[in-house]
Amino acid sequence: MTEVVADRTPGGAILMNGNRLRDETVAALRAEIEAAGSPPVCLATVLVGDDRPSQIYVNSKHKKAAEAGMTSRHVGLPAEASQAQVEDAVGALVTDPSVHGILCQLPLPNGLDPEPVLSLIPPEKDVDGLTERSLGRLVRGLPGHVSCTPLGVMRLLERYGVTTSGKRAVVIGRSTLVGLPLLLLFGRKGVDATVTLAHSRTTDMIEVCRECDIIVAAAGSARMITAAHVKPGAAVVDVGVSRTEAGIVGDVDFDAVQAIAGAITPMPGGTGPMTIACLLENTLGAARMLGAFPA
Repeated sequence: MTEVVADRTPGGAILMNGNRLRDETVAALRAEIEAAGSPPVCLATVLVGDDRPSQIYVNSKHKKAAEAGMTSRHVGLPAEASQAQVEDAVGALVTDPSVHGILCQLPLPNGLDPEPVLSLIPPEKDVDGLTERSLGRLVRGLPGHVSCTPLGVMRLLERYGVTTSGKRAVVIGRSTLVGLPLLLLFGRKGVDATVTLAHSRTTDMIEVCRECDIIVAAAGSARMITAAHVKPGAAVVDVGVSRTEAGIVGDVDFDAVQAIAGAITPMPGGTGPMTIACLLENTLGAARMLGAFPA
């Protein structure tokens, strides 16, 4: 692990602050856009229904897009919207040349199938990196957009000097949104980690984790990673979110693990803010891929 200037936990671990890196990323994007003469870079969001957490999340995306010097558009549909209405709304954004990135907020209300909706979004505009074509491009090493949360994990490790080359990493969780893309990112040439995929059926989880220099917990199981799982000095990244009686907690028992880890993300304030930062990073990349922003 490369030493960097950073806040530290009471136990001495580097605190991988996602809020700080998000703000640095937003400022860098704004500077890049302004240096190019402030051409319009547009992020469009689609939200179906009135789920309050989704509304808050979408609003925060638009707020940060404005701070980055981007324009944004929002399409809100009622929870009773039909499959065809949702697909028509996304299709209109697909054909609109002034829109560079499209994000359809998930989950959709019961009765709506997200797959036909996502399949409408071309890889160039899929700034959430969710479609099968985007994931296929990641597998093939072709230009495209990486899912925002996995990309945010890699940006945090890079920013806080966590060495990946030649190191062992474990990704706990095998979702197509986080776990599987991270598996590919850690194994990429230039990142060069030896990566293990663990999940709910892994019987020797403690032993697997203690062999690793980097642990990414993305299983959605509250405080499943304890001090017993962590090799002294390891970097620990918490992606999981669970709602408990005590409030929202992550997959990592932060208080116990921070006394052992070399670097750790807080929850909240770790990977969540970086998801938005990387969405905006992807949006600028989308404008560039579409020829609307200088290469």
